[in-house]
Amino acid sequence: MKNYHYIVASLPDIAGGWKFGEQTAESIISEIQERCDSHDSELITLLLKSFRDESLTESFYRDALGSGNSFIKEYFTFDLNVRNAKVRYLNKALGRPEDKDIIDIRTEEFEKAAEVDQILLGKDIIAREKAIDDLYWEKLDELSLMHYFDMNVIMAFILKLHIIDRWHILDENTGREMFKKLVDEVRSTFKGVEYEI
Repeated sequence: MKNYHYIVASLPDIAGGWKFGEQTAESIISEIQERCDSHDSELITLLLKSFRDESLTESFYRDALGSGNSFIKEYFTFDLNVRNAKVRYLNKALGRPEDKDIIDIRTEEFEKAAEVDQILLGKDIIAREKAIDDLYWEKLDELSLMHYFDMNVIMAFILKLHIIDRWHILDENTGREMFKKLVDEVRSTFKGVEYEI
């Protein structure tokens, strides 16, 4: 039996109780995963696998893009397109063949291609990374829009936690700002749904 209502309802407490920098995203995700059934736990395991660069192989993306779960399929299509754009940018900067080392899996036209290319032209590395992560955040908002008590909300929350965890290392102030944004999002969204019910 799915217990999405219980899990989603607990996210404000989980997020609100997480003191930035004192607890890793991994431990929070583990707490969420323990509350999921076996099928949804497997989806979370897939997300966790994607957090390790060495796992992001062609085989991984073929499996993800062939998933019967629309969130997984759309998110990793977006992720693959962004990563390929980064590789092409580096290839051009290093004078290598444009498609060297890209993962060549045909996807639909990447709507954010021009925006990603423009971001990559920026000189400030930290600003570039933040702008790219902002695109990921927007994509996660899109994938969880009009979803309240289901796995999309939970997976979007987990992926945002991972972004925040990365920024705790890259730039603590930015990480704190993103953490506050996530906590505010979770609290306001749940209050809105609770009111409607």
